[in-house]
Amino acid sequence: MDLRRRTRVDRGPVARRGAGAVGVVTEWVRATPDADLAASATAAFRDAFGGLPDGVWVAPGRVNLIGEHVDYAGGLSLPIALSHRTAVAVRERRDGHLRLRSGLGSWEGAVDAVGPGAPSGWPAYLAGVVWAMRRSGLCGTDFGAHVAVASAVPIGAGLSSSAALECALAIAVADLVGAPTDDAGRTALAAACVAAENEIALAPTGGMDQAIALHARAGHAVLVDSGDGTVAPVPFDLGADGLALLVIDTRAPHRLVDGQYAQRRRSVEDAAAQLGVPTLRHATRTDLDRLGDPLTERRARHVVTEIDRVREVLQFLSSGSLREVGAVLTSSHISLRDDFEVSCPELDSAVDAALAAGAHGARMTGGGFGGSAIALVDVADVDRVAGEVLSTAETRGLVAPAFLRIDTGGAAARRVTPVS
Repeated sequence: MDLRRRTRVDRGPVARRGAGAVGVVTEWVRATPDADLAASATAAFRDAFGGLPDGVWVAPGRVNLIGEHVDYAGGLSLPIALSHRTAVAVRERRDGHLRLRSGLGSWEGAVDAVGPGAPSGWPAYLAGVVWAMRRSGLCGTDFGAHVAVASAVPIGAGLSSSAALECALAIAVADLVGAPTDDAGRTALAAACVAAENEIALAPTGGMDQAIALHARAGHAVLVDSGDGTVAPVPFDLGADGLALLVIDTRAPHRLVDGQYAQRRRSVEDAAAQLGVPTLRHATRTDLDRLGDPLTERRARHVVTEIDRVREVLQFLSSGSLREVGAVLTSSHISLRDDFEVSCPELDSAVDAALAAGAHGARMTGGGFGGSAIALVDVADVDRVAGEVLSTAETRGLVAPAFLRIDTGGAAARRVTPVS
């Protein structure tokens, strides 16, 4: 989501504790309990529109363990839903009109007026969902709503704040109009959210983020197969093995609509066309020798090898060899940095510092060009690794990162039905 302003309501509560080696304070972005988040959304709704919403719905942000930039290539990804969530307080209206309010401002307009690039900014992700659901028959042409947003998913961190926003509203609309919300229904809602992001917000992303937001299960990662659209829960309990996944929000600007992401996607699609395969999911490493352009070959190599890395991580999770996942994460970062070229100094600094501090593995996560990194660390080392990452950023003259502790969350759902 291309939102440059950061506000407390969008970042969630912040805890400052400990210090890096040079005395800077480590900042932890905590998840907000659903009840508190719902109360914030309801209060914002009252202030903006008066009265009570019909309900409050929440959807999670996500961190991707492995499988980056492969969803639009028919690949495999293994994301995890965060306990950091976005809430929308919604009251239905039947005039095809939307009124939206968040910590970033207000927007109102008719769904009939929604189209590519209109509205722009954060309202596109909400208005686009209603537009897409109406187009696919998931809601009526007269559907409209008052919507107020409260979020604890950090914006611009590569943790899918945009999909959390989309999916919270999608599940709200589905509940209000009686559309199916079983597994098949949620898959249809995810497709509508992808359409909103691609066609209205003009961000050419794949569907992994929406799939995890709508199909997540606490205590699990979710294997997302973008080739056939299926999802499958995968048990994910690092704590039982004394491990933790540390998220490092580098606070480097993270923008997917400035052309770089689209260029990478075109390269991947061009490579598939040159090889005569539907997507690079169908290509092998030896096939890459047939790509004449070195740049296209590097882009394709990342995708093909990253899909293999997902399979490797699945094997380690199945066998209980959790520490072995670390080396695969680091290999993924090298590929994203060198072959796909979507890293940046802030992400490289975070990964380098985490590895030097003893992390089992680390990589950038999300679309890249800023955003977050993850590090697989021993539970006892979380604070120390975070401190080293922070002090290394300061030494290199970079913006001080913030940190999140991973606690796997559940899927988008209704949380509150206000009463007068």
